[in-house]
Amino acid sequence: MANFDETDIKLLALLQNDCKKTTKEYALHLNLSVTAVYERIKRLERTGIITKYVALVDKKTVKRSFIVLCHIKLIQHSKEFLMQFEKEVQKLKEVGECYHVSGDYDYILKVYVENMEAFRDFMVTKLTVLNHIGSTQSSFVINEVKHTTAIEVGV
Repeated sequence: MANFDETDIKLLALLQNDCKKTTKEYALHLNLSVTAVYERIKRLERTGIITKYVALVDKKTVKRSFIVLCHIKLIQHSKEFLMQFEKEVQKLKEVGECYHVSGDYDYILKVYVENMEAFRDFMVTKLTVLNHIGSTQSSFVINEVKHTTAIEVGV
């Protein structure tokens, strides 16, 4: 992105930390006018640097704090099998993230459920019934050491 400067970087950090502040609050922090900050935000949105704004939900409050990293191996790597798996996994509300990866497994899913019993139910009734799954391996998160949605950017 042309015209991506230190002020944009600072503004992005502020927005990623708390996007509900007013343009005036960001302007005061950056020593800019409200109009200048507003125009920068609009440019970041228009150019696709900022794609959307979200509310982060407390996992414990909504009973989804049991986190499982589920490794999936498909029986075959055909485009049809990959596309069907990806289409079906997007429908699973327990899956917060899905990555197509290299290595021993084809996909890694980040699954949010209430407890081990809920995970077992998810595995038995939703995940393993999907077509083309060859094997799965699950790892249970003991402690979340670092979790951030922020992406640090540089010039």
